Amino acid sequence: MVVRLRLQRFGKVHVPFYRMVAANARTPRDGKFLEIVGTYNPIATKDGIKEIRLKTDRIKYWIGVGAQPSSRVEWLLGKFGILPPAPPRYNPQKMIPKKDRKSADK
Repeated sequence: MVVRLRLQRFGKVHVPFYRMVAANARTPRDGKFLEIVGTYNPIATKDGIKEIRLKTDRIKYWIGVGAQPSSRVEWLLGKFGILPPAPPRYNPQKMIPKKDRKSADK
């Protein structure tokens, strides 16, 4: 059984809220899970703060026994220092110096 750490979506239309769960890789996104290991609210408050709560000891346990994080969970865990940060994605526009970007678009 392959276990994945992934986000489970809740909330209304255009107002998402996510639980970070450890789940069997074959179950649906919002289906059965093994354990809740955190929450993530991507909608910023009036202060511009996005709320995330992690059970770091349980996340480290699941990773230690072989759980694979999804790409978004890996990115979040990299931001908080639980995993090494994910390598940047390839973007050919960023390879061109800024002064030459406008001429390359034409």
